[in-house]
Amino acid sequence: MPSFLQQFTRRLKYGPPVVIVSGLPRSGTSMAMKMLEAGGMELVVDNIRTADEDNPKGYYEDERVKDLAEMEDKGWLREARGKVIKVVSSLLNYLPSNHAYRVVFMRRNLHEVLASQTKMLDRRNEESHSDDQDLLAMYQSHLEKVEFQLRFRPNFDALYVNYSDVVAEPAAEARRIADFVGGKLDVDRMVGAVDGSLYRNRRTADGAVAK
Repeated sequence: MPSFLQQFTRRLKYGPPVVIVSGLPRSGTSMAMKMLEAGGMELVVDNIRTADEDNPKGYYEDERVKDLAEMEDKGWLREARGKVIKVVSSLLNYLPSNHAYRVVFMRRNLHEVLASQTKMLDRRNEESHSDDQDLLAMYQSHLEKVEFQLRFRPNFDALYVNYSDVVAEPAAEARRIADFVGGKLDVDRMVGAVDGSLYRNRRTADGAVAK
């Protein structure tokens, strides 16, 4: 966390921080969005992508985020100051430098991520054209690069949250998130937003992915 002086200086320069929920697809980002909403934060979403079997509680997305890499005018992000928006990890590097950001970055076992993505593709009658081991290596390399970027971009602060920890200890993780974003959030309601029944494709004791 930045010092009080750093936070004060950033607030003078950028205004309230934009709270970003990020991570790989299928890493628990929608759950984190729901927790922050329950805690009392306003979300930047358009609800174009609606809930389905893969995300029965909803995706909590804004379609404009998908165009960040090509978008020239990103002035709309000013409306996200003091609010929460979901940005997939591959697009974090395209966020403009004229805002302060607090990134709640969701981590999940990469085998679980891959299993969840595979099930989603199966339900959509689509298939991956990459070998699982190649994908796992690519994900690991990507995450290392993202974490390096977050560490050295001066207007970014990041909190890393394990999906499995949120399910196992929701009160402790909800408090960590609430303290990080700096808002007076309702932690009890954040805990109530965690639905452990949606933790599918988890790793079993022998290292396999439970179906």
